[in-house]
Amino acid sequence: MSAITEASSDASTLRYRPSQRILHWIMAIVIISALGIGLYCSYLEPGSALRRGLLDVHKSLGMTALVLIVIRLPLRLSLGEPSYRQPLGTLNHYAARGVHILLYALMILMPLAGYTTSAASGRDLPWFGLFEWPNLLPFDKPLARAAAGIHEYGAYCLYAIVSLHILAALWHHFFQKDEVLRRML
Repeated sequence: MSAITEASSDASTLRYRPSQRILHWIMAIVIISALGIGLYCSYLEPGSALRRGLLDVHKSLGMTALVLIVIRLPLRLSLGEPSYRQPLGTLNHYAARGVHILLYALMILMPLAGYTTSAASGRDLPWFGLFEWPNLLPFDKPLARAAAGIHEYGAYCLYAIVSLHILAALWHHFFQKDEVLRRML
């Protein structure tokens, strides 16, 4: 094997697979968009046309995230993660693991709580105006309120964890100058 082929082969084993990288960045766009729209809607007049329209987009993004996580999680479990040239320290390793576990949990919890909020309230479950997701839950206001509370407080957690994730990646890239961010590029 030539030195060039060996180097490119070595570099490819230090990055996530293309399918993992594509799903990561699509989900990043979907989740950050849903968070931004959800936050903006919290300042709009309940029942206004703008709020209703934006919440339909928010719901669509949330259900898209749920479908994508159903694809992403088994892919992540089956393909694993690339190795590091130089392993992270113990604290960084466990912090990264903890944040990733929380991110995956929230990527599942948030759309399910949002779906439950809408479905148990008897509200529409649109997907970008193309179709309606089936409502699998009976009308149940207490369940809807509980799910709305989980969704609201989960959003605060998601804002914090996503921010921490982004800041950590930038810190590794610009200050540690290691390959943590490059593994996902």
